[in-house]
Order: sequence, then C-alpha cells, then structure tokens
Amino acid sequence: MAANSSLLAIYRTLPNEQRLDIIRGASADLRAQLAVMEREMAMDRSPGALAGVLTHGKEMQARHLDIIDRIYQRIAAGERIRAMVTMPPRAGKSRRTSRWGPTWYLRRQQDHRFMLASYAAHLADDHGRWIRNTISEHAPILGIDLRYGSQAANRFDIDGHEGGMVTAGVGGPLTGRGAHVAVVDDPFKGSEDAGSPTQRERVWDWWQSVLLTRLEPQGSVLLVNTRWDDDDLSGRLLKEEPDDWIVIDLPAIALTDDDPLGRTPGEALWPERYNADDYARIRKSVGERVWWALYQQQPRPLEGGVWQWTWITANRISAVAFRGVNLTRVVVAIDPSGGSGTANDETGIVASGRDDQGDLYVLADRSGRHGAGSWGREACLLAIELRADAFVVETNFGGDMTKQVLAQAWRELEQEGRTEGMVRPRFIEVNAKQGKRLRAEPIAQLYEQGSVHHVGEFPEMERQMVTWLPGMDSPDRMDAGVHGLTELADPSQEGLGTQHYQDQRLRGRR
Repeated sequence: MAANSSLLAIYRTLPNEQRLDIIRGASADLRAQLAVMEREMAMDRSPGALAGVLTHGKEMQARHLDIIDRIYQRIAAGERIRAMVTMPPRAGKSRRTSRWGPTWYLRRQQDHRFMLASYAAHLADDHGRWIRNTISEHAPILGIDLRYGSQAANRFDIDGHEGGMVTAGVGGPLTGRGAHVAVVDDPFKGSEDAGSPTQRERVWDWWQSVLLTRLEPQGSVLLVNTRWDDDDLSGRLLKEEPDDWIVIDLPAIALTDDDPLGRTPGEALWPERYNADDYARIRKSVGERVWWALYQQQPRPLEGGVWQWTWITANRISAVAFRGVNLTRVVVAIDPSGGSGTANDETGIVASGRDDQGDLYVLADRSGRHGAGSWGREACLLAIELRADAFVVETNFGGDMTKQVLAQAWRELEQEGRTEGMVRPRFIEVNAKQGKRLRAEPIAQLYEQGSVHHVGEFPEMERQMVTWLPGMDSPDRMDAGVHGLTELADPSQEGLGTQHYQDQRLRGRR
C-alpha cells in the first residue's frame, strides 16, 4: 500500500510511455485509481480534453480548435493575453470559446471571475446557462460546484471560492466584481448592425467605458466575431492598438501562405466537415458580401468608392485560364512605405501585365510591412519570377533611394546566381504629385470596362481599392497597383508597339 501511495504521488510527473507501462502492470484496484488520475489530468490539459472526457469522446476536435485551447492554456498559466479569433460559422468557435473554455478555466482557477458578453443578453445568458448546467451536472467529476443561492444563468459563484461568472449583452451593464478573463462573442448581430455608424460607436463606447473598466490589472480578453465591417470592433482595435493583439484569422478557405494552420491558399478550414466544394456551393448561395464577411473574415462594403466590387469579381480569371494569355509586358510597381507616416505603412509591391490584345492583368501582390533590407529583394525576386521588363517606382518619397535599394538587391541576387541571366528591369519613375483621384479614376474606368483582370484573388489589395474614397490616405497596395496599370495602359509607353527596348528584353513576348 505504501508503494502505491508513493507511486500515486509522482504519477502525474511521469512521461506518457512510463505511465502506460505502469498501467499495464497494475492491479485492478490500482488501475482504477490511475484511471481517475488520468481523467483528472486530461481535464486539466485543455478545454478540448475536458470536453472529450465529459462527452465520452463525442466532442469534436480539430486543429483550429487546438489554437483556442492554447490561448486558454496561456491565460490559465498567468499570461495577460489579448486575442481575437475570426472563423466561419459551424466551425465550433463559440462552443469552444464561450462554453467549454470558461468551464475549463473556472475549474482550473476557482478564485477567478469570468465575464462573457454577446450582442444580445439572452445569447450571453444561454452560454452562461450551459456552463452553469454543465458544472452542476458534472460537479463530482469536475471537483467544483455552485454556491447555494448564487446559481442564476447570468451570474453564479463557485462554492467555497471567490470565483464565478457573469454574462451580459454588449451595451448593457456588467455589475459585480471585476474579471480576470472577458470573452466577447459576436458584438454585432449581423451586417446591418455592424454597418450602422451609430451602433459601431455604441459598441466602442461600451468596450472602453464598461468592459475594460471591469478587468483586473492583468486581465485577459478574448474577442470572437465575424468581420462585417472594416470599422467593426476588431477593425478599430487593430487600427488603434495593432501590436497589442494576437490575431487568429482562420478563413473558410485559406487565402495566404502565412495561414495560422499552415494551409496553402485554397485549402478548407475543416475539410472533414466542409471541403472546398462544399464552400463553393455555400459561396454561390450566400453571395459575395456574406461570403467574404461571414466565411472569409474580409469585410466588403455594400458599395465601393472609386471602384465597385463587381468590376473586380466579374472579370477575375483563374490561373488555369491565364495560361492561354500572351503577355507582351510585365512590370513590378513599388510604392515605398512612409507616405502617411503611420505604423501600419506597407511597401506596395504589385506585378501587372499587358496582353497582345491590350487587356491588363494583376499578377501578384507581394506587399507587406517589409524591413528596409527585405522589400527590395522581394521586388527583385518577383521580377525574376515573372520576367518583368521594368520597375515602376514612385519618386515622391525617396525615389532615388528606392532605385538604389532595388539596384543593390539585384546585384546581390546576381552574385548569388539567382537572376537567371536576366537584364535588370529598367526603372520607370512615377511622379504622383497629381491628385490621387486623378490617378485612380482612369484605372477604375478600365476595371468598369472589363479591361483589367485579377489572376486569382488579392484580398487585401482589393479591399483597399473598394473602400478607398477621395480625400482618404491612399494605401500602398492600391497605389502600387495603379502605378503599374497606368504604365501598361498608356499606349505611348515603351514596349507597346511604338518603341522598343534596345536590349530586346521583350523578345518572345509577341
């Protein structure tokens, strides 16, 4: 018996294989005790593991839900976390963040207060009721119970401890003590709600004056929502305090190579439930606006400014269809960061081409917050990949420096043997002093006429185009795209039939 007591005392600290060996050789009585300990260890591990124990393995688990579990693990370990999670419907986000997550956390931190809010009080109360009922039903297994007389759906306390939970509707009061963790699950009811400037201000005011004032000094926040509008709660937080937030953006169909799950563009989030074909049918059924907001977390305006969505979507072509296009020119346009002086400035790097019929194509968008030593290399690698004949460079903000960076990057790639014998694309300077609307509108007209085609989807660039209005700061991706397309659209420019490069760099393109 003493040996068993010693074993039980250290059992939790042993690695999996060693514990399994002990279970195989244990007596029936000891095995029963170890089974209880294994169950407790599993419940301690994560919200998903707790759910698996209490549902006897019926609760679904997936890689994207593991990410939510890890956020809760970090919070329970004492980290101060501010995280926002966006993912499509029917992916289990609310069940994990607003039900199993709080249940697991309160079991681990029984003296902590948990706060949960949603766009409507009754929805937040539904989550609270589910958590309350789960704790009551499984109290002997969980090792916690509710205090007698404090078991309402919207507020309950843990028996014998200081911890508990309170729920409320966004915009309503959050009474009682402060909170160590706050979850905001869908602060807007839908697109109409999020599209109202008045409602957006109401939610923002509630966030600042109510929710944040209830947090403990080291309190954590988890925001789970659908991106209906560029200025919704997530959008505004990312503008106001971008460096404070962990962003877990999980679209239904992966859009970029830096997907949090490591998916390649085009891969579905949870193919066991909804594969790419399923999502294609859903997209057709719900329409482009709902698809991009609810499923892809890329909010689209009802109406564009200078550009309209249909001008882009109606003329988009696939990479397969593009194989039959005969390009006569390719340029890489660079709009260096620093125009607006904001922390979110990007270097615009956009490649465009023109075919032998005069149609224009957006080929690639490699824009981003590149460091001073990396954006030149990125632009040159794109030029090599697409066999570009020119760099289109804006001269307003350090044009000479931009050319020097590109020339240096090209020399380095030559020394590395990566230029494939190409002549360095020549520099075409763009003076962008004229009004941005005067530069953008002719290109927008070409889009309207169906003369510009995006080869695939470029979510960030396209969002910038359709949300930009004259008078606003012009974003770098859009500017780079306009510069490149302007160069290709002007039939008097080099290489379009009236003049020729002396070094024959366009040979084979006609």
